[in-house]
Amino acid sequence: MLATHALLTPIPRRRITIPKLTAFVLSLSSPRSESSSGSFSGLISFHRRRRSYRAITSMAGSGSVSSTESTPDHVTEKWFSVPELRLRNHRFSVPLDYSKTSSPKITVFAREIVAVGKEEQALPYLLYLQGGPGFEGPRPSESGGWIQRACEEFRVILLDQRGTGLSTPLTSSSMLQFKSADDLADYLVHFRADNIVNDAEFIRIRLVPNADPWTILGQSFGGFCALTYLSFAPQGLKQVLMTGGIPPIGKACTADDVYDAGFEQVVRQNEKYYKRFPEDVEIVRELVNYLAESEGGRVPLPSGGVLTPHGLQTLGLSGLGSSTGFERLHYMLERVWDPILVPGSPKRISQFFLNAFETWHSFDTNPLYALLHEAIYCEGASSRWSAHRLREKHEHKFDAVKAAKEGQNVLFTGEMIFPWMFDEIHALKPFKAAADLLAKKEDWPPLYDAATLKTNKVPVAAAVYYEDMYVNFKLVMETASQVSGIRLWVTNEYMHSGLRDAGRQVLDHLFGMVNGKKPLF
Repeated sequence: MLATHALLTPIPRRRITIPKLTAFVLSLSSPRSESSSGSFSGLISFHRRRRSYRAITSMAGSGSVSSTESTPDHVTEKWFSVPELRLRNHRFSVPLDYSKTSSPKITVFAREIVAVGKEEQALPYLLYLQGGPGFEGPRPSESGGWIQRACEEFRVILLDQRGTGLSTPLTSSSMLQFKSADDLADYLVHFRADNIVNDAEFIRIRLVPNADPWTILGQSFGGFCALTYLSFAPQGLKQVLMTGGIPPIGKACTADDVYDAGFEQVVRQNEKYYKRFPEDVEIVRELVNYLAESEGGRVPLPSGGVLTPHGLQTLGLSGLGSSTGFERLHYMLERVWDPILVPGSPKRISQFFLNAFETWHSFDTNPLYALLHEAIYCEGASSRWSAHRLREKHEHKFDAVKAAKEGQNVLFTGEMIFPWMFDEIHALKPFKAAADLLAKKEDWPPLYDAATLKTNKVPVAAAVYYEDMYVNFKLVMETASQVSGIRLWVTNEYMHSGLRDAGRQVLDHLFGMVNGKKPLF
């Protein structure tokens, strides 16, 4: 799932393409308010190492919301301000591996946010789980969007998921400390949704007064984490809100289902893009031909990587699936060529375009997204480079060089990570062997518990975007049918970035669903 950044400023946008449909709400069974407990082997294992729930809550401090006391495993910093908000930072020392009593420790960072003047109020807590995998939480510069709406009722916690932001970040430079690909791969297996949930529970019992359950909001991959939370630690949850993030479940590895459906959706997004910007058809063909005819079928990038025809196609990853993606991609392509200042000079790709291409995906700052992208779908089986394998099935549509030579539309690809990216993208090159080990790994631990989800009692409301390129609608509906009490708001008013584009409206709608303001039909 693509990370959703800049989640503060609402940008209204309406897209109505389904005849006579704007939105509808589904309730797959009656929501219930009581919490339930889940179980799974090795589940949230730090809970099992405590003698009792009372012992856990005693470690959370005095329970005073104004307390600034720190403990060895929880450091609380001073309040600071941005317009209309007060913020303070928390740093937690957590086990890398919760299944081992002698595990090394890492830092997990969380930022607490309240509206100005509410620092000492006894507000309920809302934890925000960021999209990704591998992206840090938002950095608010002012109040606005969904954060402003949430702060009207809640004390908001923005989590930097382990390995991101200020949570012992795994960057293209820090990961070079590992001596071997095996060491790095063994380390990276601890950075999926199961341990993100472990971290969240570790934080909840230390931060929330009396270790009360909290509300969670999961965007995109954050919604995947929310379903893991519902599976294995529902006792920590009061309510669950999900936006563009219900994962497929029920198989040892669902990646093939995701990418098979994903390629078909990407074809439709390409059709929409070229209909919006028909002049880009020829620009992209010309660019693909230029790359194919260059030495080695590639041109060098400023950082040391290379740009190839199939590398160019990856611009669709963020260009085709978010509300302003089409426009950003178009404006990038319209500056692809240097002007000819001296007659007879050869045609060249502009430095502007080459730099823009390299910063498009954030692999230099957030390489976990590429390394763990397929692993988020695995439970007891390997992905075996699923997107790469499934592309062969659709290659007649996605062969860029062939399409350009035959005068056909060159199609961009979507949210897919391919093994050759670890050869062509400079920031990823050192981690090629580790990525291959992760793609072949079979003994991934479980991420979901179907039995617990079927008996779920935590109120759940989810915004489902009908034309979401990143989270396939059909697969979403199959999963939702297996989660008791979930209510779905299905809409084509927004794309995957709905929480960013209209955060107040989206969050207000979901609150209404879980709080009874939007009754069952």
